[in-house]
Amino acid sequence: MGEEYDPLNPPKSKRAIRKESLMAKLDKYLEEYKNVLICSVDNVGSHQMQKVRMSLRGKGVVLMGKNTICRKAIREHQESNPTLEALLPFVRGNIGFVFTNDDLNVVRKIILENKVPAAAKQGSLAPIDVFVPPGPTGLDPGQTAFFQALNISTKIARGSIEIINTVHLIKAGEKVTASHVALLSKLNISPFFYGIKVAHVFEGGSVYSADVLDLTKEDLFAKFFAGVRKIAALSLSIGYPTVASAPHILGGAFRKLLYIGAAAGYEFKEAKAFMEAGPAPAAAAESKGPEKAPAKGGADKAPAKGGKKVEKEPEPEPEPEDDGGGMADLFGGGDE
Repeated sequence: MGEEYDPLNPPKSKRAIRKESLMAKLDKYLEEYKNVLICSVDNVGSHQMQKVRMSLRGKGVVLMGKNTICRKAIREHQESNPTLEALLPFVRGNIGFVFTNDDLNVVRKIILENKVPAAAKQGSLAPIDVFVPPGPTGLDPGQTAFFQALNISTKIARGSIEIINTVHLIKAGEKVTASHVALLSKLNISPFFYGIKVAHVFEGGSVYSADVLDLTKEDLFAKFFAGVRKIAALSLSIGYPTVASAPHILGGAFRKLLYIGAAAGYEFKEAKAFMEAGPAPAAAAESKGPEKAPAKGGADKAPAKGGKKVEKEPEPEPEPEDDGGGMADLFGGGDE
C-alpha cells in the first residue's frame, strides 16, 4: 500500500520543491559570498552555461532562477544585510548571478572568454559590423539574382559566383533581416559570438557598471586629479580657500615676496636659493665672451678709440665711466 493522502499536508509539487531549493541556495550564497556579478545571458545555451560553471570552479558559483523568486529571497535576506536592497532594481530581464570572493577582474575575464560562434538570427540586433570578404563563393551562376537584389557586385569565374569587393553587409546595432540571414547561411558565415555579458557589479553594498573594472590605477589617479584641478580653479575664481587651492595661494604669495625682495635688495632665508640661482645664467653667458653674450654696462665693454678691442686687463681697477680717453692712451690708441 502507498502512503495515505493527508489533505492537511498535501505532497509538494516539483515546482514548489525547485522554488524552495532556489531560495535555499540564494540564502546560502548571500551569506557565503560578498561580491555579486549581475550578468546578461541573452542567446546563451545550457551547454555554454555549463562550460562557464566549470571554468569558475574554485573562484565562484553561477545561479540562475526566476526573478520573482530571487527578489523575494533578497528581500527576506535584507533584515540581516540591508545593503542588499541595492540589488533589487537590477533583478530584471534575462539575467543570472555569479557569486564570488575572488578578484573581480579575474572572474569577469573567465566569464567573457567563454564565447561561441553563432549564426545571425532574423530580427536580432547586430552586436558588431559584419563584412563579407571578396572571393569565390562556391555558388552556381543561377543564384546571381540573389546577390543583385542585395546590391553586391559579382562575376562568374570558373563556373561559380565570385564577389568582387568587400561588402559591409550589416552595421552594428542594425536589425538583421531575412536576406542577411539567407546570404550568410549560403556562404556558411557565423558572424556573431554570443556569451555571458557582465552588466553590473555588487560590491561593498553598492552597485556600479562593470565598465569600471576596466579602469587602471593610472586612470583613477588621472580622474581624481582632474577633479582636484577643477575644484582648485573654482576656489581661486570665487576667492574661497580650500585644501585644493591652498598650495596655489601660498605659491602666488611667495612669488610676490620674491619679486619685492629682488626689487628692494632684501634677502630672506626661503628666497636665498632662488636669489643665488637668478644671476647664474647671466654669468654663464658672460663667460662665453663679448661676441656671444650681450655687453653688460654699455661703455665698460666698448672697444677703445682707434678700433682696438681690449682683450684682457692684467689688473683691472675701477675707473670713472666717462674716462674712456685715459684707457685709450694707455694702449696707444689715443691719436688718430
